Parts: sequence; structure tokens; C-alpha cells
Amino acid sequence: MTAIKMQTQKMHSCRRPKMQFLEIFTRSLIILCIALAIILSSISVCDGHWLFANAKVFGLWHFCIMEQHGVPNCTTDLNVASIDGLQVGLIFSRTAVSFGVVAAVFGLELLIVSQVCEDPHSRKKWSFGSQLVLLSFALSATGMLSFVIWLWNQVSFMGFTLTYWCQFTAVFLFFLNGISGLHIHSLMQLPIVHPGNM
Repeated sequence: MTAIKMQTQKMHSCRRPKMQFLEIFTRSLIILCIALAIILSSISVCDGHWLFANAKVFGLWHFCIMEQHGVPNCTTDLNVASIDGLQVGLIFSRTAVSFGVVAAVFGLELLIVSQVCEDPHSRKKWSFGSQLVLLSFALSATGMLSFVIWLWNQVSFMGFTLTYWCQFTAVFLFFLNGISGLHIHSLMQLPIVHPGNM
């Protein structure tokens, strides 16, 4: 009987505790913020008009010249801007930020699945989803930084458009929530201390 009792106690000590309200709230908030970041980044990438300078609008997909009465004359031929390497540079920028959105979508899906379907692999799904969100941060930040580098001579703080700041906010949210997700995962890996073992 003593051996059976010890085995039962051991099984109870190894059983995963139910998630507390604070943990559920934190995980839900992370998922919500990542979803918001994906929406902001998607809007920013699809619009693509990130910089206004000298009556010109530089974007990921178009280059526009503001004519009389504020009517923009836009073209997809970025060589019209007469900036060496701009065409290739912006192809790299929009590719990076686009893949950033894709990585964030897959990361969000894994985070949601890890919470909806409780199985032995839930923690791994949460960890991998958080890593994908951090990958999204790295790709999106690289795309934004390369955009600024290629247009460095045109850049001014007031010249950045609302869609650029949407992307900036999304990148910040990707980083913050990716790190938070991994931190929660690391906390769940800590051993559980029971009063009887102290």
C-alpha cells in the first residue's frame, strides 16, 4: 500500500497544473496584440506609401510625383526617382516585410492552436509560435531599415507617412509579444515546488 500511495503522489506532482486566470489573461493579451500587429503591418505593406519628400511620395510599390492641385502621378517604375539602386533596394524591403507578415500569421495560428487544443505538444507549439513572431520582427525591422537606408538623403522625421508609423508600431508589437511569449514559456518550464517537499 505504501508503494502504491507513493506512486499516486508522484503522478499528482508531475501533473500539469491548471492555468491560472493571470496566465490565461496574459496569453490572450499576447495573441490579441499580435493579431493587431498583423493588421497594422498588412495595411502598411498593402498601401506602401511610406515617405513624403519634396513633393514626391516614395513607397514600397509606387513612386509618385505630386502635380498641381495635389493630384499624384504614380508609377511602378521606381527608376523614375533617379536614385541608384532604388529599384533593387525596395524589392528587398517589400519582400522582407511581406515575409514578416506571413511569419507572424503562422506564428499567431500556432499560438491560438496551443491554447485551444490542450495536448502534450501545446508548450512546443506556443514556443515555436513565439519564435515565428520574433522572426517576423526581424524581417519587418530589416525591411524598414533598408527602406530608410536606400532613401537616406530624402528622409526627414516629418516626412514619414501614417502607414510607415503603422509598420513601426507593428514591429514593436512583434518584438514585445514574441519576447513575452518566450518568457511565459520559460516560466512554465520551471520545476513545481510542493509544500511537502520543502
